Amino acid sequence: MTSTNLTQTEAADRAAMLEVSHYDISLDVTGAPGTTAAPGDDTFRSTTTVTLTAKRDGTTFLDLRNADIRSVTIDGTDVTDAACGGSKELYDDERGLILDLTAGDHVVVVDADCRYTTTGEGLHRFTDPADEQTYLYSQFETADAKRVFACFDQPDLKATYTMDVTAPGDWTIVSNSEPEVADIAPADGDIAPLDGPAARIHRFRVDVPLSTYLIAFCAGPWHEVRDQWTGTVAKHPETPADHQPDGELTIPLGLYCRASIAEHLDAERLFRETKEGFDWYAANFGEPYPFGKYDQIFCPEYNMGAMENAGAVTIRDEYVFRSRTTGYLYERRNETILHEMAHMWFGDLVTMQWWDDLWLNESFATWSACASQAAVSEYDGAWTTFANVEKAWAYQQDQLPSTHPIAADASDIDTVDQNFDGITYAKGASVLKQLVAYVGEDAFLAGARLHFARHRFGNATFDDLLGALSEASGRDLSGWADQWLTTTGINTLSAAYSTKKAEGGAAGDGAGDAAEGGAAEVYDIFAIRQTGAEPGAGELRDHRVAIGVYAMDGGLLRRTHRVEVDVKGEITEVPEMSGVPVGDVVLANDDDLSYCFMEMDPGSWLFLLENIGAFADPMPRTLAWSTMWEMTRAAKVRARDFVAMVLRGAPSEDQISVLERVLSQAVAAVERYAAPDWVAEGRRLLGEGLLDHARAAEAGSDAQLAFVNALAMLPADGAGSLEIFRAILAGEPGSVGLDGLTVDEDMKWNALTVLVAAGDKGVSDIAAAEQADQSALGTQAAAKARAAIPAADNKIRVWNTCTATGAAAPSNLMLRSMIAGFTAPGSDGLLGDFTDRYFAEAPSWWGRYSSETAQRMLDGLYPHWEVSQEGLDKASAVLDDASVPNPVKRIVAENRDRVERALAARECDGYVPEQ
Repeated sequence: MTSTNLTQTEAADRAAMLEVSHYDISLDVTGAPGTTAAPGDDTFRSTTTVTLTAKRDGTTFLDLRNADIRSVTIDGTDVTDAACGGSKELYDDERGLILDLTAGDHVVVVDADCRYTTTGEGLHRFTDPADEQTYLYSQFETADAKRVFACFDQPDLKATYTMDVTAPGDWTIVSNSEPEVADIAPADGDIAPLDGPAARIHRFRVDVPLSTYLIAFCAGPWHEVRDQWTGTVAKHPETPADHQPDGELTIPLGLYCRASIAEHLDAERLFRETKEGFDWYAANFGEPYPFGKYDQIFCPEYNMGAMENAGAVTIRDEYVFRSRTTGYLYERRNETILHEMAHMWFGDLVTMQWWDDLWLNESFATWSACASQAAVSEYDGAWTTFANVEKAWAYQQDQLPSTHPIAADASDIDTVDQNFDGITYAKGASVLKQLVAYVGEDAFLAGARLHFARHRFGNATFDDLLGALSEASGRDLSGWADQWLTTTGINTLSAAYSTKKAEGGAAGDGAGDAAEGGAAEVYDIFAIRQTGAEPGAGELRDHRVAIGVYAMDGGLLRRTHRVEVDVKGEITEVPEMSGVPVGDVVLANDDDLSYCFMEMDPGSWLFLLENIGAFADPMPRTLAWSTMWEMTRAAKVRARDFVAMVLRGAPSEDQISVLERVLSQAVAAVERYAAPDWVAEGRRLLGEGLLDHARAAEAGSDAQLAFVNALAMLPADGAGSLEIFRAILAGEPGSVGLDGLTVDEDMKWNALTVLVAAGDKGVSDIAAAEQADQSALGTQAAAKARAAIPAADNKIRVWNTCTATGAAAPSNLMLRSMIAGFTAPGSDGLLGDFTDRYFAEAPSWWGRYSSETAQRMLDGLYPHWEVSQEGLDKASAVLDDASVPNPVKRIVAENRDRVERALAARECDGYVPEQ
């Protein structure tokens, strides 16, 4: 028997034995006569007919999870008794249905009752508190299709599909194709409702091969808006003529969201951005869009950003903004839209053979999204955001003990699920960006087109893509792949140089400090020093970098010289820099061409502490912010110095994505990395500075909102912040100098939660706010606020609720909200008793909850409040316990590392240099 945790070996064996040609899937979510399914029940009926061919005699298995079997037939023979008998010889609900097959064609029919979830996996069910309407949506990646229909749940067993969904008459069903809808006549003796049929059947057909994880079902009384994109697919020599449309191509577009948030759906903007994406992909990908229509469904309680179901992209409905938000979230939503659209080609048209190429799937989509954003959208600074956001994610993940090669271990689904991380997405995309710089964007896109043409509607591997890229570029890329994809860790690049008088006299000693005299000095000997990747085996890699020299000019830091070089080995001399006038700052990875740390020479980083906001251009400023933050995390820059730098430089930061990030880093510097005896002072200084900047910012601007939001991340115990948030909650921000600040529902909840966590507001205030905001977001915000109440008995209640099972367990987003309230700013002093509870209880969570839920709990409830050697030792004891599941050990090890880093940073921050 096979475990529910499918292994790569099992999948390969099954693919070698089987060809799956077609699935016919029938779902009933109405409670029609003869079924157990109804929108309010726990189960729905799922009947699947699988048509397949066995290439040889043998035993295999059909995936189906957590289901109650009604009947099973194989080639017309009823085997229900064997599947459902006391011995369960053929079926186990944690494993699947065993099939003994002879070589040849077979038809398997499975009729079962499957279960709705509230974890965001399988078929998630949500009832909107605003109007009591129920919505369903599916989420099948990586291997949760088996929660909804019987299937061979792996990417390389593609098939065609027919699907029908029987649903209440007033529901809309969205799937991978346009539906055919038919009313269902009332049964004898039943009276037809006056306002329409009681139920309808919606039929869908997918005539091209798709992997099971790309099938989608979204059901409910959705609000719908329609449009279309019309354009021409550019012709390229890599794409065969018979793959091209004849003339213009028209793609129907749809947007869907819950009825209660329809007023907030900015359809015009969403359609404009969707069409911009199709413009860029039509110009560059060669292959026409392959799935007919393109719908985007904004779904409640969504675990991630979005999912690339073919023709039916599901997206978190937190991207339907009901309140004032900064432009950064609009930019992130746009990136998500373009990322999922790229998957229609790279992922859906051409699909990875197994999940070891997950990185390539996600990295290509991330690169494509940023490239298209920069080219055709209003977010032309997308690569700046990438440098500050995606790369920060990658750098942090790559320093954890769980770091892994980009081409990661994918031995089983549990491992794959944990590799949806900063390596898979952000480091992979960073390395692809390097590859584009190495071969050129035209050659890279030509290779991608060749890849699409060769493998359309099939499965492929990274080696297939690498071959196409090598062919298109004329370069042998095997060495590049070995260096970057099979190793771990981050190299550090730093500039090492000596200087001399412009007239020739020596002025520097090679230590990297420019002599006094500024522009009168020039570089003499200049080199880039590379240190080995850590953590890892200390590998040195080849880098293509730009070296940038910046000097103050009229109050602004401007680039005075730039040179691109190939860095190889430990020392790379750069003779082109000899004689170049000395600047105030040197960036060893200017323009962010390579994936590496930059280590600033002392002169540069001391200059930046005072002048980081002076950069004229956003990209070098972003790289400087990133470098200084990483040096703070590495205990090379004191937390208090980083905070001071942020307070000096933040008002000059005109990239809202960067501003929001550095403000949150400043809060983390105080709360996590500052010496304990400076925390109170740090909170006061940062709080006062944020408030001053918010008051000085343009009324109603993104910057003003960003400063106020950052202030809400601090405990309300200084800078008069109690007064500030009381005024905001009362809708009177102008009374505290915050003219123009929008006070909407979400801002009120932020203010109330800050005040609750400080003990200034309580249960009755939360109840009144929830009564006034009877929406899903209001319900979640109320749960967060209640969890933030600073009382020991309340924290016990929240912990017990978060760790409940069965019907008492919270849904995925309610769990997220309660954890956020449990660990609200200023709560650390109340949480000490939960350290031992965590390490005692956490090892069992992987087996008791779904993987999504277990990961959320293991991360969110980890005792980060215990920054001590004792806390590290308790984590080590879990890691040394052979009985603890490996997924639990991975998450505990990652969080232990974060605490250890905080301990080192606090020691660094407490260091007082000699005067």
